[in-house]
Amino acid sequence: MHHHRSGSGAPLVLIHGVGHHWQAWEPVIDRLGGRFDVLACDSPGFGQSPPLPAGTEPTLWAYVDAFERFLSEHGLDAPHVAGNSMGGAIALELARRGRVASATAFSPAGFWTAAERRYALLSLAAFARMPMGLQPGVRRLARTPAGRAALLAQLVKRPSAVPFDVVDATLVDAFAAPAFAGTLAAFEQYTFTGGGQLDGARVTVAWGDCDRLLPYGRQAPRARNVLPHARHVTLDAGHLPFYDAPDAVASVIRATAAAA
Repeated sequence: MHHHRSGSGAPLVLIHGVGHHWQAWEPVIDRLGGRFDVLACDSPGFGQSPPLPAGTEPTLWAYVDAFERFLSEHGLDAPHVAGNSMGGAIALELARRGRVASATAFSPAGFWTAAERRYALLSLAAFARMPMGLQPGVRRLARTPAGRAALLAQLVKRPSAVPFDVVDATLVDAFAAPAFAGTLAAFEQYTFTGGGQLDGARVTVAWGDCDRLLPYGRQAPRARNVLPHARHVTLDAGHLPFYDAPDAVASVIRATAAAA
């Protein structure tokens, strides 16, 4: 699994959402490197990581298995872990398995109704299945402030805070990700349940108050009900909080790790 590693201290594994890459965490990494040995990963089939082994259905649990192997391969017995969206769900499932010292989940997938899941998956499928002929036009659209605002409307509270080159690199990797469409389809099998199994774990769930992909007003309260013993935080951010609120993201991770 390809990853970027920097900093020193307690190990911290960062996991991005579906269709993204490790660079999503770049605004936060420098804010964490003074305290943590940060490993920001490209999940299998995204960024520069090859897909899951042939014949493996790209379910959420298959990704959890892959990260368990990654932890073992790098001698990480109980690292801290933080994830966003799909990565947030992976972080929570790793905590359920007792593999991490703490888990911080930003807008984690899985706290949806069937209708909310369809809405999210259809929204992302537009990028996962984008015809090659349309991709250059979408990238040109991202060059303009109005275009970036339209492309990021569901994901970011302040699109102007996200540089063009960041949006362009994200689009290029998303269009090329071999696991994107299959992983979206496999989400039909996943809903987070059994929150009581995490009662003894050190868990924080943070949600952006302007998340329009996994809507804050519906799914954050559901997460509070399913995980009553977790710490719950509201951020001044969208679904991808890294550019909206990098200081707050880093602060939430540090506080979760400190409590552990």
